[in-house]
This record gives sequence, C-alpha cells and structure tokens, in this order.
Amino acid sequence: MITKVRKIKKERSWEGAVFGGIFLVLVLGLVGLLTFSNYRMNMRRTDLINEINNLNKEVQLMEEKNSQLKTGITEGQKDIHWEEKIREQGYKKPGEEQVVVLPPAQTSTDAPSEEGNLWQKFLDKIGF
Repeated sequence: MITKVRKIKKERSWEGAVFGGIFLVLVLGLVGLLTFSNYRMNMRRTDLINEINNLNKEVQLMEEKNSQLKTGITEGQKDIHWEEKIREQGYKKPGEEQVVVLPPAQTSTDAPSEEGNLWQKFLDKIGF
C-alpha cells in the first residue's frame, strides 16, 4: 500500500511540473505583453506631449499675430493712415499740385546686331 501512494505522488508531481511550466509560460507571456503595451503607451504619451507643446507654441504665435492685427486695425482707423492710402491712389487735397516723376527713358539696345552672336557666326561658316 505504501508503494501505491508513492506512485501517485510521483505522477502528481510530474503533472504539477507540466501545469506549473505551462502556467509559468502564460504568466511570463502576460507580463511581456503588459510590458510591451506599457512601453508603447509611454512612447505615445511622449509623442502627444511633444505635439501639445508644439500646438501651445502655435497658439502663442497666433495670439501675438492677432494682437498685432488688432493694433493694425486701430492704426488703420486713424486719419493719417487713410490720408496716406488716398494719396497713394493719386488723390490730392484742394489747392495742391500733383507731381509725377517718370523714370529716365532708356535707349533700345535690345535690337540684334548685324554681326550676330557666336553661334550664328559659327553656323554661317559651316553653311547652315
């Protein structure tokens, strides 16, 4: 009877080792999977933090540009600004004379010379 108990214990220990090994592989696989997914989430979080920082910088630039445009609008509403724009379009105040300065006339040097360029001379010598 003692012998039978020992055989049963040996069989159970062998089965326990197999199931323990399978359990260990499953646990290690689960730990590996969780570690990998944690690594991916950390990388994604880092990318998103960088994107948030870039977008915050863009928001600051847009706010600065907005404030500059608002100051430009207030400057544009002043009489001096309107007077400059009207004068650029050619209008004048009553009693003023308008003077137009023309650029100096250029002589036409674009006419082709009788001699021609180097390639024309070469082609004329060849007979083309």
